[in-house]
Amino acid sequence: MLNDRYGRFSFFFEVYPVRSCVNHFASNGARKYNLAMRIIAHLDMDAFFAAIEEHDSPQFSGMPLVVGADPKNGKGRGVVSTANYKAREFGIHSALPISKAWQLAQAAIKRGEPATVFLPGNFRRYGEISAKIMAIIGDYAKEVEQVSVDEAYFDLSFCGDFKKAELICQEIKKEIKNRIGLTASIGLAPNKLVAKIASDAKKPDGLTVVTEADAEKFLEPLAIRKIPGIGPKTEMLLIRKAIATVKDLKKLSEATLYEMLGEWGLELYEKVRGRDNSPIVEEYEAKSIGEQKTFEEDTNNSGVIVADLSEMAENIIKSFCDSGFKTFKKIVLTVRFADFKTCTRSHTLPKPESCSQVLKKEILKLVLPFFDSRENPNHKLIRLVGARIEGLV
Repeated sequence: MLNDRYGRFSFFFEVYPVRSCVNHFASNGARKYNLAMRIIAHLDMDAFFAAIEEHDSPQFSGMPLVVGADPKNGKGRGVVSTANYKAREFGIHSALPISKAWQLAQAAIKRGEPATVFLPGNFRRYGEISAKIMAIIGDYAKEVEQVSVDEAYFDLSFCGDFKKAELICQEIKKEIKNRIGLTASIGLAPNKLVAKIASDAKKPDGLTVVTEADAEKFLEPLAIRKIPGIGPKTEMLLIRKAIATVKDLKKLSEATLYEMLGEWGLELYEKVRGRDNSPIVEEYEAKSIGEQKTFEEDTNNSGVIVADLSEMAENIIKSFCDSGFKTFKKIVLTVRFADFKTCTRSHTLPKPESCSQVLKKEILKLVLPFFDSRENPNHKLIRLVGARIEGLV
């Protein structure tokens, strides 16, 4: 994102248990191995939220399960956070409107499939499990970059070759399975780009190894959307030029890609050839902290909206303080109307602040124009509001 049991490595590794060899190679690998070779792993948990719910509630085992907003019998307003693999067979996936997920689940019942379980999710629990998983990875690798609650990159270059790195990945998967009861898929490759794509190749519970020599060949048959950064608009642009796979895309020259896509085209030229020099980044400074809410019914009731924004402000400040930050400098409001038009308004403070009262006051100033002709001359109903703080120190 396990079944082989390797207690010890062969050759030099044979006298070192898997875990203890890590620090030895981190300090002595340069003397014995060619560390110019990069070996990067990307671990991705399998249907993470849904898998935790199944693990914690055995009665749901084997049933289609969706974590997300309340479907309200097909009238819910939110989206799917995660669907397990059984629910995915029905066409349900992350970010799908929960109302559509309900419709697909009902259609499955009519075909004789079991009823889908819909759960709201326990994000505190997911965070606790995530911390345990990252700790396991940290036992084996000194450089770990956590990129979300359920995925991380880690550098295994100290192993010196892919076979030894593969053994470590097997041990990590085994520990996660034995200690936490969940499965993970891992991609092992010469860089982050290929490792991320490889981790998705054999889900669930997969381990895919792509050496530097095989990277281009591995990518060529893939659909162009598999390349990180290619979104729907770029995909349609390329498909109109009869480019559907990475192999097709490789036929375009640097000059052509630059003409089509600017600087991103030059990056893409390298990516489709499996080239990526981005480093493992062990620490991130958060860019923002925020929340948003989709209303059960579209509204322009100022009392309801202001009350929700006030509650968001309290939650944001709590997360802000828990994260160890001291001040913020910018406040951002998001408003989405019933017709899905989305507006973003922001205010940069004259000096750094840290309290919820300042946040509440400034958010109120930003949202008030949406209740009158300044920002909402047609009195459109509002579907969603969100608030966030930026410029964190």
